[in-house]
Amino acid sequence: MRFLPKEEKFFEQFNHQTRIIAQAAETLADGVTKGNSHLKLMAPRIEELEHEGDEVVHELFTRLNQTFITPLDPEDIHSLCSRLDDVLDGIEDVAHRLLSYRIDPIPGPIVQICNLIHDCSRELTKAVAALDDMPRIVQHCIEINRIEGEVDVIVRQAVVDLFDNETNPIQVIKLKEIYDYLESTVDACEDVADALQNIVVKNS
Repeated sequence: MRFLPKEEKFFEQFNHQTRIIAQAAETLADGVTKGNSHLKLMAPRIEELEHEGDEVVHELFTRLNQTFITPLDPEDIHSLCSRLDDVLDGIEDVAHRLLSYRIDPIPGPIVQICNLIHDCSRELTKAVAALDDMPRIVQHCIEINRIEGEVDVIVRQAVVDLFDNETNPIQVIKLKEIYDYLESTVDACEDVADALQNIVVKNS
């Protein structure tokens, strides 16, 4: 059963959002994998993508305010767009702090989580593209929830190791904050999954 017709501009804008998120997540994952010096070169691209995402959000909200009949409940459109924007903001926040706090070398758990965020972004892309196919949406949302759980485990252990092994209190504060932002970014992905599942329930 189709929920959001592919010819609708809203559908195109949602897909544009997820493509931007996936590009930013890939850039972040690539940057942390190669090291802080590489991330420094890639950070401007993440910032550009964040600004591009803001433009899409503005266009979508403008269209929402000007459209009398929408393919979905206006509240659902607003919720989904806002939650996607939260994911992109989280990716940009992580990149900014890694650079500003001069985290070098980048700890393994951060690399691992950034790669999982990239995986999550791909699932978001597939889930939003499947707005016209309920079973596929649910499948991708389940995977997003699984990734979120995996990240929770990694973050908890990383924080334990941080307090057990790091002797520099300033470094502890920096890394703990970065782990918090990483966890919040994945939580934002889960919020998107929740918004999508709410759309499925309301339109089934």
